[in-house]
Amino acid sequence: MIDIKQESALEAALLLAAIVESSDDAIVSKLLDGTITSWNGAAERLFGYRPQEIIGQSILTLIPDDRRSEETDIIDRLRRGERVEHFETKRRHKSGRLIDISLTISPIRRPDGAIVGASKIARDITQKKQAEELLHRQAGRLEILNRVARIISQDLDLERIVQAVTDEATALSGAQFGAFFYNVLDAEGESYVLYALSGVPREAFDKFGMPRNTAVFAPTFEGRGIIRSADIRKDPRYGLNTPHKGMPEGHLPVVSYLAVPVISSSGEVIGGLFFGHAEPDRFAPETEALIAAIAGQAAVAIDNARLHSAAQTEIVNRKAAEDARELLLHEVKHRVKNTLATIQALASQTLKGTPPTEKEAFISRLHSLSGAHDLLTLSDWQEIGIAALAQRSLAAFSAKGAPRVFFEGPDVGLSANKALLLTMVLHELGTNAVKYGALSVEQGQVAITWCLAEADRPTLRLEWCESGGPPVVAPSHRGFGSRMIAAALHGSDGHVAFDYRPEGLLLTLDLVV
Repeated sequence: MIDIKQESALEAALLLAAIVESSDDAIVSKLLDGTITSWNGAAERLFGYRPQEIIGQSILTLIPDDRRSEETDIIDRLRRGERVEHFETKRRHKSGRLIDISLTISPIRRPDGAIVGASKIARDITQKKQAEELLHRQAGRLEILNRVARIISQDLDLERIVQAVTDEATALSGAQFGAFFYNVLDAEGESYVLYALSGVPREAFDKFGMPRNTAVFAPTFEGRGIIRSADIRKDPRYGLNTPHKGMPEGHLPVVSYLAVPVISSSGEVIGGLFFGHAEPDRFAPETEALIAAIAGQAAVAIDNARLHSAAQTEIVNRKAAEDARELLLHEVKHRVKNTLATIQALASQTLKGTPPTEKEAFISRLHSLSGAHDLLTLSDWQEIGIAALAQRSLAAFSAKGAPRVFFEGPDVGLSANKALLLTMVLHELGTNAVKYGALSVEQGQVAITWCLAEADRPTLRLEWCESGGPPVVAPSHRGFGSRMIAAALHGSDGHVAFDYRPEGLLLTLDLVV
């Protein structure tokens, strides 16, 4: 006879078994020697093995050879009675493919407390890893777009601009080589001028001459649209023109092909950006959209450079440097705003599948840069006072009512490059303070003080001091903002130090002015 207690225990055991079997997480138990003793339905779906195939086998069946030391470490921790939580690793499916998983492992004890095995809960995090990788690639592309925008706003030398745009577009597209050709035609419509080349030496093109008005090249130089081909050799327009009837012998191997016209705001086809790769299908639709945006930036840059050249000629001819400079500055402001708007639209499209906070952070950086450009334009891109710059950069982070951000220091003048750099730094700090720091609570405050420190060169020393916010804990890894600040300052002979005090972040930066 089964008494009531035994019946209740049996029902509880059956209920627990049903819960384990119906779980969406893979639940596996094993002995300390690694022998698998139980295997639920989710484990079968995740790893591909049926229970009768895997129970009694070693857990090492699932572990890649280069990760087997992980099992030794896990067993050592289990013997000490420790629980392993959210351990991200890779395990092997029955088919041999690797799966990204998160493991939680707990010791199994006998009634007397002795540890005899372990239970493992495994969750598939493949989609999470893929999303992280996608976000990483998008961040890299957006950094390149940012660099192109900085080139446009800070440089008016035509040769440097076109070479830089070609280099950045080649890196962004993943092409083996890229080139920019000017649309300069002779009487027969056959002459294009190679202006910039990236990925290969110029000699690689010298013996083949310039591209001609062939069926493949014509749409680009006529501004009729973008050509993107997974295999240009299969394009019906390819190989129609003498004398080569296709690829010249010894030419750089081009299979994947991308060509984007560069069109001025006046409608003139300035030229084209061309990219090639020896392997097929290397340029995705997303790449085409990004390169089209860079081609638009290149047109703005060339227009600006031409305007600059015209302005310099006017200065020499009329000796009216001040008037010409003001005309150029206002034109640059207009172009920069158009460029930032283009990048904003592109970012909205590119970041459509990413978390809203990531998208908002990027757009807010663009707005911060736009505000700094407005101040610099008002000062004719000469020096700008740090007090006005800091107050404008952080105006959006101060709540209505009592002031929460305080400024103190002498009115130090900053050059255009330093002003843009400091704007980005203050914006990142303000954003982090609103999300996690002192400005995330009503009573929090930020004090910003600065002075001129006389070292080998005049140096601005600025301190950002938070107080009244949540307790601060040093992060386990550096985020995008802190990496951006450190990299930017390092590139400008600057230095930054983060002190994560419990009462609030203290940041100290030195910037040569």
